[in-house]
Amino acid sequence: MTASLDLFDAWDPAAPISGPLTDLAEAVRTLDPELFAEIVRLARTPRLLIATDYDGTIAPIVDKPTQAYPLPASLISMRVLAALPDTSAAVISGRSLRDLAAMSRLPREVHLVGSHGSESDIDAIDALDAQAAAALKDLHQSVASLARMVPEAHIELKPTGVAVHLRGLEPSARAVVEAAIAQMSRHVAVTEVRGKEVADLTVDAATKGDALRDLRERLGAEGVLYIGDDTSDERALETLGASDLGIKVAPLDCRAAVSGRPCVETAARFQIADPETVSLVLTSIFELRRSWLFGQTAVPIERHSMLGNGQSTALVDPGGRICWMPHPLPHSASIFSEILGSPAAGYYSVAPAGPEAGAGSGTAATGTSGAAERRQKSLTQRYQRDTTIVETRWAGLTACDYLAPVAEDSLDTVLVRVLTGDAEAEIRFAPRPDFGSYPIRLEKVGDGVRVLGTSEPIMLHAPGVDFDIVSEDGSDTAVARVVPTTAERAELVLVLVCGGSFDDTDYLLAGGESLVRRRAAGYWRNWVSSLDLPQLKTDEVARSAITLRALCHVPTGGVLAAATSSLPEGIGGIRNWDYRYCWLRDGSMTVRTLLSLGSTAEAEGFLAWLAGILEMTVGPEQLHPLYAVDGSALTTEAVLEHLPGYAGSRPVRVGNAAEHQVQLDVFGPVTELLDDLTAAVGTLSEENWKLTCDMVTAVERRWQEPDHGIWEARRAPKHNVYTKVMCWVTVDRAIRIAERFGRTMPGAWRRLRETIAEDVIARGWNEKVGAYTVAYGEDDLDAACLFVGLSGLLPADDERFIATVDAIERVLRVGPTVFRYHYDDGLPGLEGGFHICTTWLIEAFIMVGRIDDARDLFRRLDNLMGPTGLFPEEYEPIAEQHLGNHPQAYSHLGYIRVARQLDELLNVASDAELDDDSLDEVDIDTTTSGRVSSVSS
Repeated sequence: MTASLDLFDAWDPAAPISGPLTDLAEAVRTLDPELFAEIVRLARTPRLLIATDYDGTIAPIVDKPTQAYPLPASLISMRVLAALPDTSAAVISGRSLRDLAAMSRLPREVHLVGSHGSESDIDAIDALDAQAAAALKDLHQSVASLARMVPEAHIELKPTGVAVHLRGLEPSARAVVEAAIAQMSRHVAVTEVRGKEVADLTVDAATKGDALRDLRERLGAEGVLYIGDDTSDERALETLGASDLGIKVAPLDCRAAVSGRPCVETAARFQIADPETVSLVLTSIFELRRSWLFGQTAVPIERHSMLGNGQSTALVDPGGRICWMPHPLPHSASIFSEILGSPAAGYYSVAPAGPEAGAGSGTAATGTSGAAERRQKSLTQRYQRDTTIVETRWAGLTACDYLAPVAEDSLDTVLVRVLTGDAEAEIRFAPRPDFGSYPIRLEKVGDGVRVLGTSEPIMLHAPGVDFDIVSEDGSDTAVARVVPTTAERAELVLVLVCGGSFDDTDYLLAGGESLVRRRAAGYWRNWVSSLDLPQLKTDEVARSAITLRALCHVPTGGVLAAATSSLPEGIGGIRNWDYRYCWLRDGSMTVRTLLSLGSTAEAEGFLAWLAGILEMTVGPEQLHPLYAVDGSALTTEAVLEHLPGYAGSRPVRVGNAAEHQVQLDVFGPVTELLDDLTAAVGTLSEENWKLTCDMVTAVERRWQEPDHGIWEARRAPKHNVYTKVMCWVTVDRAIRIAERFGRTMPGAWRRLRETIAEDVIARGWNEKVGAYTVAYGEDDLDAACLFVGLSGLLPADDERFIATVDAIERVLRVGPTVFRYHYDDGLPGLEGGFHICTTWLIEAFIMVGRIDDARDLFRRLDNLMGPTGLFPEEYEPIAEQHLGNHPQAYSHLGYIRVARQLDELLNVASDAELDDDSLDEVDIDTTTSGRVSSVSS
């Protein structure tokens, strides 16, 4: 749930933690928009104090004050807030300090103040002067007499006074108690503070306002949130300034309070209804603050650029640091893993030399050094046009990085870095094989550095560079300073070879590097020139296509879902997965998108890969959802305990347990690919016909079973609507293939198609919700339900599809992004909106004729693209952060699809600007047969 799970060790086992603290989407829906905006603002305060009252605020008002325990969510929130950096939490109560500590069960990290500010430590009584001590003695004698007269009255003794509770008293007894209170309060040294059904009589004139001011000063808080429900809380609320936030808890029993503005007399700016809403406020500010604190210390995910050559991948951050590079296969252990939270996990940097050179990584969870921030701000980074060659520029220094082409049967990884410029550069080579799990040693060898103690050679060849070997985090790092461009040379070439030898790269270092670079560039540019690119966002679509192509593993035909592992779906959360594998669904959709641009090789390679998998499978219905790109079984999902994770997001995982799930939708995307490929090439091979029949056979045998669905929820299988739709798609596209090529169908395929359609149309619709929902008989919405129309199962003008589009937009869309769902998926923690879900909604808008809405949402999606044209998996619109593994195939294939559809629909001019005037002239046919483009097109 959080980065601080150990805080819950002492929590009552009767109240287990099984889900997220809160769903921010619930807060957005529930809280007043102005209040939520203030919470977002306050969460980003450099030094923040969160303080609340106790009774009626974090604990409900109950008849017996001795049973007023805090709500679990509020208790947990105060604990974890106090554990965040630069964040303090406090409870200021009218209860005695001893009583407050016992009732709240809050740790000492949460500041407790009792007796309306009189007690900030347990020895407060020793500070009383003689007059106050005498008055306290009189009070105790008076309440003892009152207790004898009215035994049912609850009287609470405090170090500096007494509290007389009135709740539950009969009228006659209440009158006696009220008279006694009036008598006791006449004492010159006694102050009466009235609360809800309680009278506090104290000999210390301190107030909650005094206590809050003292806390602010002692803790150095730059912003304060105070929440209270009682008259005594007004003194604290009155101390708040413009940078603070005050909230009053009171029943929303007047019209003015509907907007969140107070309708009771109070110094607070906002009013909420009850302690349950207090919990929502506290948990929301925790989630937002945790995301802000840890997210701001890491290099933003979308600012990383991927290097690729069709066999290997690597990431370079905007500071010129190689921070991720698996070897020898995409799912192998990484040599450089700094992106997962620590420079101790390995990096390879070049940057201008200076007094700050050598500073720690900007991705470290402990924070970004000022030096690293200055380096980031002073440079630019871009891809060379239509290539995967990345240029990073500083004043007087340029680094050009790429993965060199290698033989298709080679498992070598060759990373080339070319430095030019007259500024002195610092090179730091810190390889840490196996995710930095053990110390490594380096040795200077000839014109380079060799890594010792590895199973295969890893060498950095750097002629003309004199490295020093220094110790860093218990391992060796090679460090050198050099001016790249001198009278003797025009550039400095660094060649890192993993799995080969120096001899294999002599040609690179003997004047041949420019030829290799041209070959690398030509490989990509020749391929891009063969594509049929839209006029809309041509460069961006080309970059997305290159990204998808770089995720295709040429030697095997497998396709990666993403290049990385464990980049979080929520900062500080546990939704951190390994995506360096080939999902049948993702791979089919990726190569099908490239096929739509005119490239067939990837689709043919993927289907050949899948055919090889099937040869080793008992039956097609036994296919796993995902495999390694080489067809091997996945290793057991494991946790790398030694890595802190990106922005402190743990655990860091390798492997993926989804391999063992049942995902019956995967046959649909494969059959759609077969349909499109055979139509494009005009022939149907026996191999592809067999594969088509295998997909239908799998559906025939299993379509009626529940499964885990497209999102791989870690909960019991269900009859997921998207799965049933994809089973229908499997049969529908197979029938189309058979009819196109005059093949005899080996079964009652048409009847099966109708049976599945009838089942999903009838059982997937939820009359109460007014939409198709995630699973039969459930009320929750899921973005994947858009496929009831996108697939062609329902026509575009079907009212049920239109209603589903409207419902998903209303519930799951937040600004520029669309969430998958909001239901409990069996995992704690939060996540962002998924880019692919956003593109599905754009497609649905086009399909139902909402062209302006499609155009607007596409523009907003386009604005989220990273500076070098890459998308990760998700976007969190409240924290304004990009999340998830990077770059993500789903995100880029969705972007290409909607760009093509809008381009075809609107005939966009070559300047990539949508012509508003032309929209009025577009006549949209929203029937299935007349729509411009659909998922199956």
